[in-house]
Amino acid sequence: MSKITQRRYKLLFDFDNVHTFLEDMYNIESLNSYLLPQFFEYAHTNPAFCHKLTHRFGLWEKGEELVGVACYEMNIGEAFLSVKNGYGFLLPEMLRYAENELSTLTDGGHSLSVWITDKEPEKQTLLLQNGYQKSHAEPVRIFTYDKPFLDVSLPDGFSIISLEDENDYEKIDACLWKGFDHGDMLGYDLDGRMLMQSGPNFRRDLTSVIKAPNGDYACFAGMWYDAKNKYAYLEPLATVPEYRRMGLATIALTEGMRKTKKLGANYCFGGVPEFYTAIGFETILNRELWKKQY
Repeated sequence: MSKITQRRYKLLFDFDNVHTFLEDMYNIESLNSYLLPQFFEYAHTNPAFCHKLTHRFGLWEKGEELVGVACYEMNIGEAFLSVKNGYGFLLPEMLRYAENELSTLTDGGHSLSVWITDKEPEKQTLLLQNGYQKSHAEPVRIFTYDKPFLDVSLPDGFSIISLEDENDYEKIDACLWKGFDHGDMLGYDLDGRMLMQSGPNFRRDLTSVIKAPNGDYACFAGMWYDAKNKYAYLEPLATVPEYRRMGLATIALTEGMRKTKKLGANYCFGGVPEFYTAIGFETILNRELWKKQY
């Protein structure tokens, strides 16, 4: 029998294999610590992602088969531990690896936060036994497609398009910058916005944009589709402050959900704000952040 070996992640070599592993690991009951393949890919194409430290990701392999991954979302200080079914015995070793490779130095000591869900008792027990304390929790919500979509009309003068119709990087940058309340713009990050569309599974046709009467982008809703597991994943969703409370986010999100339903999706993942529950999303479990300083 092949023994289990551990090595570092090679960004250009290993991305596809890890993405496929996360698709295969998908389980609606526990959500694999919410380390969804779309979550993993979106992070890799985010301008804030720390590419230069991805060699600190750890991979565990049995022969040529990937059986475990330890990684961060955007940067060190946070970690995800994912194992194939039947390989939970690797988790203590993976946690030690994460403490050595994915922690940060704070006030002369180390700090690490580990994301899990409240449906993963094995990971909860491991973290408790190793001195971690739960520091944060937030809901994971989905909209099931057996329910009717909300019927909201666009305000006069507004229009909805996909990035296949028009793809103006300056307008996208302005919409996302203002929509995420970053304040006044000091310049455009066009390369960052191009990077965000560079993922192999990014879909321009599923991304919805609402244009204001003056031609600016008022709302942006990115949508991803997992053809294997039949669900949609929303990321990102942002509305420029001056165009809020007009139903634009609901319209843009619903457009993406309609498109993915036609592709075969059964539900869509949303976000944390109460906006999602107000339009019919339901909480299925909670993400938990467990922290340790040592």
